[in-house]
Formats: sequence, C-alpha cells, structure tokens
Amino acid sequence: MAIIHVQHLSKAFGTHEVLRDIDFRIDKGEVVCIIGSSGSGKSTLLRCLNLLETPTDGIILFGGGEIGGGEKKINEYRAKVGMVFQSFNLFNNMTVLENCMAGSRKVLKKSKEESKANAIKYLKKVGMAPYINAKPAQLSGGQKQRVAIARALTMEPEVLLFDEPTSALDPEMVGEVLNVIKELAEEGLTMIIVTHEMSFARDVSTKTIFMDQGVIAEDGAPEKFFVSPKNPRTKEFLSRFMSA
Repeated sequence: MAIIHVQHLSKAFGTHEVLRDIDFRIDKGEVVCIIGSSGSGKSTLLRCLNLLETPTDGIILFGGGEIGGGEKKINEYRAKVGMVFQSFNLFNNMTVLENCMAGSRKVLKKSKEESKANAIKYLKKVGMAPYINAKPAQLSGGQKQRVAIARALTMEPEVLLFDEPTSALDPEMVGEVLNVIKELAEEGLTMIIVTHEMSFARDVSTKTIFMDQGVIAEDGAPEKFFVSPKNPRTKEFLSRFMSA
C-alpha cells in the first residue's frame, strides 16, 4: 500500500488553476524529487500535501485513509508528514535547542527531558550539536537549514517534505544541506523533495516527477528519466539544466 496516494488533485486560486488532475503515489522508503520551471505548481503541490493549502478538488490518502478533518487531526497528520521550508521558518527568539524541542513538547506531548535528548540526537546527526545555545540570527543559511531539518526529524515523521531546501542558500552552503538529505535517503526515510538541483535529483531520487503548467508532464525512474525523457517539454527543460 502507498504511504501517500494523491488522486485527481486540483488547486485553484480564484480563476487561476495552479494544479490540474494530479495523480501519483509514494511507497515507504521512496525518495520522489519534483522538478519543473517556476510557476509549474511544485510548491503548491507540496503545500497541499501538508494541508497548508486546501485542495480545490481530489483527495490525498495517507496510509490508506483520507487526510483532513479538523485542526486536531491535521496536527496529528503534520506530525507524521513533516515539512522543511526554503526560508527555514525557525523561531528567532528561541535557541537552536529550543526550536528543536518545541514540536515534540507541544504536539507529541513529550517530557522536557525526552524532548531535549531527542533534539540533541538529531542536531548531532546534522552536525549542529555545537550550536545548541545559538540563536538563528547567529547562524549561516546552511546552518539554519540543517537546524530546520533536525527540528523536523525530532517529530520522527513517516514522510518528510522539502520545499526547495537550498534555494535561499549561497552556493557554497548548498552542498552541506544536500549531503544531510542524501544521508537521510540512504537510511530509508520516505521523502518528497521539490528541488532545482538536477544532479542531486538524479542521484538521490527513486522517482522523478516533472511538472509543467500545473500537471505532471512526465515521471519515472531517474536512470531513464534523465537519460531518455519522452516528453518534449521534459527534454527542453533538462537540456537547459543538465550539462551532460
């Protein structure tokens, strides 16, 4: 059974249809990378998957059941399907450690001691344990994003969504964040990643989805998708972004 199954998903803002009849499924342990031009609907799709946007039509199944149904159920769902944003979304008035403890204290109702131990465990995992007492303003962009990943991991999610996790970073910081995500992929964490890093998508994904004008124009295993795409738009897009 698919861990997430999207069926006939559409999303419109007024008369502007951003997503049209989206269908895909992701199984446990899969890493799905979503690529496409700006305005193709990638981030809106991710925001629908995390219920930050309400779909206009269609359904999203998680573990076989339809998601939604009141704030309590939505919060329970978001604890299982975490999200890492391109702009980090850290609380600037909290330390790194406090940022990573907040969710497990408030949502998972874990004790202060357990939340702290868990936060330190995941901060170590992303190489940010030396900075537990720092505030976000004292960190580089790459460090902030690694903290944001650690914070998402403290919820011990079944699926992790990444919305262009490197787009706000200076080029020299991109690698440190992508390496953390690659390690998570190697450990078998189920992930859906919106990215413009084509070589990363080719190397890390088990399935790649190309979106164009609000629809899935093509999807497939990366070894076929990047070598011999079928859709002319996919070919054109990849020729602009892949040097080989």
